[in-house]
Amino acid sequence: MTDILSPLPGTFYHKPAPDAAPFKSAGDAVAVGDTIGLIEVMKTFIEVQAEEAGTFAAYTAGDAAPVTAGETLATLA
Repeated sequence: MTDILSPLPGTFYHKPAPDAAPFKSAGDAVAVGDTIGLIEVMKTFIEVQAEEAGTFAAYTAGDAAPVTAGETLATLA
């Protein structure tokens, strides 16, 4: 398994908008550079992108949850 880590502290979101579907669901293919979530820092949204390819396993950080730099956000199988 490969972990996708938070590049900075902030609030992590699984989806691009409250009424939208999550960026990834379990079993989805993930390519290098795919966006898997957003981190909000001071009203600025930064995309979290996969640095490795694989199959999306799960989010480990909750939606709209506070996260710290280096925290695991999601895993790839």
